[in-house]
Amino acid sequence: MSEDSTRVAPGASDATIEQALFEVRKRIHPRSVTGWFARWRWVLVWFTQILFYGLPWLSWSDRPAVLFALEERRFFVFGLVLYPQDFVYLTGLLIVSALSLFLFTAVAGRLWCGYACPQTVYTELFMWIERVVEGDRHARIKLARAPWSASKLARRGTRHLLWVVLALWTGITFVGYFTPIRTLLAEIVQHQLGPWELFWVLFYAFATWGNAGFMREQVCKYMCPYARFQSAMFDKDTLIITYDEARGEPRGSRSRKAEPRALGKGDCVDCGICVEVCPTGIDIRKGLQYECIGCAACIDGCNQVMDRMGYPRGLIRYSTPHALELDLDRRATLRRVLRPRVLLYAAILLAIVLALGATLALRTPFRVDVIRDRMLSRIVEDGMIENSYGLQLMNASEQPRRFRITIQGLPGARITGPDEFEVDGAAVRRVPLSVRIAPGEGQPGSNPIRVDIHALDRPDLQVSARSVFFVPR
Repeated sequence: MSEDSTRVAPGASDATIEQALFEVRKRIHPRSVTGWFARWRWVLVWFTQILFYGLPWLSWSDRPAVLFALEERRFFVFGLVLYPQDFVYLTGLLIVSALSLFLFTAVAGRLWCGYACPQTVYTELFMWIERVVEGDRHARIKLARAPWSASKLARRGTRHLLWVVLALWTGITFVGYFTPIRTLLAEIVQHQLGPWELFWVLFYAFATWGNAGFMREQVCKYMCPYARFQSAMFDKDTLIITYDEARGEPRGSRSRKAEPRALGKGDCVDCGICVEVCPTGIDIRKGLQYECIGCAACIDGCNQVMDRMGYPRGLIRYSTPHALELDLDRRATLRRVLRPRVLLYAAILLAIVLALGATLALRTPFRVDVIRDRMLSRIVEDGMIENSYGLQLMNASEQPRRFRITIQGLPGARITGPDEFEVDGAAVRRVPLSVRIAPGEGQPGSNPIRVDIHALDRPDLQVSARSVFFVPR
């Protein structure tokens, strides 16, 4: 709770204190900053957004390279076709994502939050638009305090117009992963957009506009659960953004030519730039706080001041609590960072990624489900006993394939009717199957059988499904 949340009520005695239940939000106007970490942040912004906005436009075999066709219950990821039965791969992907987050956090804190989280990325884009239209920090503060005028209205209107355009294009791109984006744009132009497509375009656009334009640090501080449990993954050998208190204190302003030690001061000139550039408005000199998203803007800002003052860089830097306590150099610090916990995370993550990749590489590109007919069995001509089945053949490749069906496990069992079927690429076909045996060839009751499906163009590809053949008692 801030100082503003506790106040003395008018006319009250010194012993009577009125205390607010919540802190009133103060608008944060981050100052632009340049530096090594800022450049890397923009590299990640460009990389993630080129990936996000570009993938729906890529074509692969006359279809979008990445398409989640929910109505057809198929996911296309370049040459890979996944069905609901492949849910295990989504589970593996979620496990890899979780372990990656644990690994990055154990190594260097909130790297994901500071560089690649969608909230950070879109906030960076929206703030860039804000700076282009309204100016840097001091100009924006001045504009916010100024009375409404035609100039202020024009600037604010332009800013919001550009925000809305970016948010709407983001919503269209998001829906473009589920409806081919060229088809989606044609539907928009022709005013034929379906209700669910319209809902998700507007919902995603509104969420982007609200979160990146208005809520910003509030999402990171109060809505994101990661801010609350991140400390459980930190220890004293985790690289975090730290202020070197022993070097910086006591802080205070001084001339560039003055020797700080002669004045009894540390290297911190108390300029406040570390606070001005912080997107969540914290003062890193007070120690690590859960609001810190690890963007390292304060490092870039402080390094600029150190350069101007002629002091060594690194007053604010990535370091570990142990490194500060023991005064370790960089090499010793990195050796302690690569501790057993980190190596274990990395080994488990590598094993899961290799297993997931091997499973995908060795995955048979078709499968079969056998569904028995409701009529258990019937007697046909010549006293033959017949069971009927329905085979659901799923071709997970994008080339048409022809399959041959054989029956194993019950001597004398043979297929009546066609035993070869063709299935289109990335399609599902249900075919009837009738199996007969001569009287006396099977045991009364259920007899286990195996249905084998062979790809005629690839003899090495085979899948099997088990079922039963029922013989009347």
